[in-house]
Amino acid sequence: MEFSQYQHFSRRTASYPREAWLSYPALGLVGEAGEVAEQAKKTIRDDGGEVSDDRRAAISKELGDVLWYVAQLASELGLELEDIARENLEKLFSRQRRGVLSGSGDDR
Repeated sequence: MEFSQYQHFSRRTASYPREAWLSYPALGLVGEAGEVAEQAKKTIRDDGGEVSDDRRAAISKELGDVLWYVAQLASELGLELEDIARENLEKLFSRQRRGVLSGSGDDR
């Protein structure tokens, strides 16, 4: 499935208050990213750093939720996931060519 297809079809399940058109998906994204981090923490705490099949499946589900919220936020802002992904790779490859992948700040 391509990003554009996912973004289009996932809109069918977007149900939240219209007055919260920006805050709802933004807060949901943060919450779901926290659940991914929680699974990583449990991998360290409970599984000695080894990712079991069950943990991998749990992380996959949470990443799916992250993707859903990213898609809704992008849609609300009139952005296309395809464009976001392409622009992100262009930025990263530019940083790689210039030897500034590590470090901080968006404008490096």
